[in-house]
Amino acid sequence: MNPRLAAIAGKLKGAVFQLTEAPVLIGRETAANLCIADPSVSRRHSQVEKEGGQFVIADLESLNGTFINDVPVKRRPLAHGDRVRIGDSQFLFLLHDGEASPASKSSEVQFEDRQLSGSTIQVKFNDAVYLMARDLSALMKVSTTVNAIRGLEELQKTLLELLFEVVPAERGAILLSHGNGLEDAAVFGLDRARGPDEAIKVSRTIAQQVLREKTALLISDAPVVSDAPAKQGFGSDSLNQSRPSSLMCVPLIMLERPQGVIYLDTNAPDVHFDQDHLQLVSAIAAISAVAIENARHIEWLQSENERLLADVNIDHNMVGESPSMKQVYQFISKIAPRDSTVLISGESGTGKELAARAIHQNSKRAKLPFMAVNCAALAETLLESELFGHEKGAFTGAIAMKKGRLEVADGGTVFLDEIGELSPALQVKLLRVLQEREFERVGGTRTIKVDIRLVAATNKDLEQAIAAGTFRRDLFYRLNVVELAMPPLRQRPEDISLLANYFASKHGEKCNRKILGVSPEAQARLLSYEWPGNVRELENAIERAVVLGATDHILPEDLPEAILESEAAATTIPAPRYHEAVTQTKKQIILSAMDQAKGSYTEAAKLLGVHPNYLHRLIRNLNLREQMKQ
Repeated sequence: MNPRLAAIAGKLKGAVFQLTEAPVLIGRETAANLCIADPSVSRRHSQVEKEGGQFVIADLESLNGTFINDVPVKRRPLAHGDRVRIGDSQFLFLLHDGEASPASKSSEVQFEDRQLSGSTIQVKFNDAVYLMARDLSALMKVSTTVNAIRGLEELQKTLLELLFEVVPAERGAILLSHGNGLEDAAVFGLDRARGPDEAIKVSRTIAQQVLREKTALLISDAPVVSDAPAKQGFGSDSLNQSRPSSLMCVPLIMLERPQGVIYLDTNAPDVHFDQDHLQLVSAIAAISAVAIENARHIEWLQSENERLLADVNIDHNMVGESPSMKQVYQFISKIAPRDSTVLISGESGTGKELAARAIHQNSKRAKLPFMAVNCAALAETLLESELFGHEKGAFTGAIAMKKGRLEVADGGTVFLDEIGELSPALQVKLLRVLQEREFERVGGTRTIKVDIRLVAATNKDLEQAIAAGTFRRDLFYRLNVVELAMPPLRQRPEDISLLANYFASKHGEKCNRKILGVSPEAQARLLSYEWPGNVRELENAIERAVVLGATDHILPEDLPEAILESEAAATTIPAPRYHEAVTQTKKQIILSAMDQAKGSYTEAAKLLGVHPNYLHRLIRNLNLREQMKQ
C-alpha cells in the first residue's frame, strides 16, 4: 500500500504527497503538512487521518468546503481513485501503484449479463464511480465544463456534446424526472450530425427500468420491444424500425435519489458500445448529476423569484397565485405603507385576518404589536373591557387594573374581526377612538391617548345593516376609508390544488405523516365542490383526510361526504363504483322522502331523521331540485 495525494490541478499540479505519517493537515498556513498558498483555501482547511486500515478526510469548518468527487463532505473515508477538491486545487487519492480502482462496495460497479433480445450488460449503480487514470482527463474535462454552466438547457446540450467526444453515439437524450417516474419528464435530445432539431427516439421501457432499478444498461445487436412513437426525446415504437446497433441508458443519481437518465444509441452496423463505454458514461453521469441538480435548483429559484416579484415583494402568509389573489397582493402593497383605516370584506373563511396581518407586516408598524379581537366572540361587557381595559373595582371581579387591547397595541395595529357584531354602545365608543385616538378605561376618568392603526373585517353587508338600523352610518364611513374585498374560494379555482397540497404538507408534519400530495381523483373532487366555507373549509377537509387516510396520497375516500356528494364531481371524473352507488342510493332515498312528505322539507327531514338544514344542503349538493320539480 502506497497512500498518497497526487495534485492534478491548481498551484501544486504535478506534485505527489505521501500520507505515510497521518494525520496530515491541509491548509494555507505555513505550518500545515500540505501547504496550499491559495486565498480560496482556509488556514486550517481539512485533515487526512488514519482510522484502522482506512484513510479519512475531515473538513475543519473551512470557508469554501472540502469536496470528494464534487460532493461536499464533512468527514468521509477515502477510496482509491477519489478526487479531492480543496479551493482551486484538486488531488487524486491513490493507495496502490498503477490505475485507480474501486476500494469499497459502495463505489463498486457490478456487471450482470442478461438476455434482452441481444447482448446485454447491466451495471449496478450504487454510488458515484470515478474511474481509472486513463479516463481521468475526460472526466476532468467534463467536471470542469459542466460545473461552470448554470443554464439547464445549455448544460444538457454541452454534456451530450462531451459524451459524443468519448462515445461513438449518433444520438443522445437526457430525461429528467419530476417525481418517481418519467411520465412528465423534461426531455432534451441531440443528434450528433443534425443537432437538436432532429427527433430522437427513446425506449420508454428501458428508460423507466433504468430509473427504477438505478442500474446502467447496455444493449448491443438488438432491436427494442415496442413502446410508442415519441416527439423529441421520449417513447419508441419506431426503434423497431431504426434498429439501433447499440444503445446505452445510464441513471443520473444525486444522493441515492434518481433524477433522470442519459440515453445514447447508434445505428451504424460497424459501431458497438462496450463495457468501457458504459463505465465511462456512468462516471460522467455521476459527475454531471450534481451540476444538473444545481442547474434545476437555480432555475426553480429564478422562477420562484419572478413569482415573488410579481407579488410585489410583500411579506404575507397567504397561499394563492390566481389573478384575484395577485390583485389582493398588489392592493396590500399599496395600502400597507399608509396609516389609513382599512375595512376588509369577504365571506367567512376567505383569509381576512391573514390579509390584516399582511397589511401590518408590510407597514412601518411591523415591529410593534398586532392585536386581534373577534367582536362576535365575547359578550358586550367583556368585549368593552377587552378593548378599553378597566380600572380596579370598576365591576365585580375587577380586582386589579387591566390595560385593554387598544392600549397594549399603542404604536401598532388593532384588527377588529366581525365588526358588524358590535353593539350600538360600543360603536359609539369606537367612533370616538377613530376620530380622536383617545378613550377611557371602564370605570375610569383619565383620558388615554393611543397611536394605532385600525383594520376591521366583516362578512356582513354593512350597508344593509345601516338600512336595518343595526350599524351606525358615521362609523361605517370612518371604517371604510379603504376597502379590501377578499375573493371567495369558488372564484379562484386555480388556487384549490395549491392550497390543498400546502395544507396536506402542513398537517402531514403535525401528524408525523409523510404526505406526497393529493391524488388526481381527489383533486377533481375538490375542484368541483363549491366551498361555501372557503379556505377554512378546505383546510379542515384536508386535515381530516390526513388524519383518516392510510396512504402517502390523499384519496377521494379520505374526503368529507359533503365533497363526495357534489353532483359536479361525478361529472368531472368517473367516480369509483362505491361512491357512485352511494350517491345514487342517497338520491333515491331523498326523492322518496320528499314525495311522501308532499314537498315539505320539514316533514321529509323528520322521515329521514336529519336536520332540515342538512336536508337542504344534501338536495343542493346532489342537484335534486330539478328532479323534484318534475
